[in-house]
Amino acid sequence: MALEITDANFEELVLKSDKPVLVDFWAEWCGPCRMVGPVVEEIAKEYEGKALVGKVNVDNNPQISMQFGIRNIPALLYFKNGEVVDKQIGAVPKSVLAGKLDGQL
Repeated sequence: MALEITDANFEELVLKSDKPVLVDFWAEWCGPCRMVGPVVEEIAKEYEGKALVGKVNVDNNPQISMQFGIRNIPALLYFKNGEVVDKQIGAVPKSVLAGKLDGQL
């Protein structure tokens, strides 16, 4: 299951992770986010132990959203060694999201 990432735990879970991290920035009212959500959950299961997968509700966590300039959602950011190494804006097929994560393993 995807981790719930918040302003409070972002540094610990994402920036200090020794594994690649996929972070899904989303909101309840966002239709495309609801399409991507189940795909992110599948990726979380499939990459367990190899990468971390988490979700940030932009309405509840404005600090992280502003820090990374999130203006459109869904926005999926890929982190490695505490740095953003890739991103995907908008709803895309699972193969695209998984492929970008594979590139960080």
